[in-house]
Amino acid sequence: MKALVFVTLKSGVLDPQGKAIHHSAESLGFAGINDIRQGKYFEIFLDPSLDEAAAFAEATRLASEILANPVIEDYRVEIVK
Repeated sequence: MKALVFVTLKSGVLDPQGKAIHHSAESLGFAGINDIRQGKYFEIFLDPSLDEAAAFAEATRLASEILANPVIEDYRVEIVK
């Protein structure tokens, strides 16, 4: 079983890397892009003996305590089999 964790900056938090990517995209001729926000993506491979609820709980705990800074970041956890 695998947990996917997506960590993104909260809205309202300045994202200079996202702004730089957006500027580069515009410079290369990409049109119709209003904004770009960058984030982090993690794949966590879990013990197959865990049921889906336990796997979700463990991945969520990891995300909240280690992977994301709760002051400036949000996170989302998905479990895939």
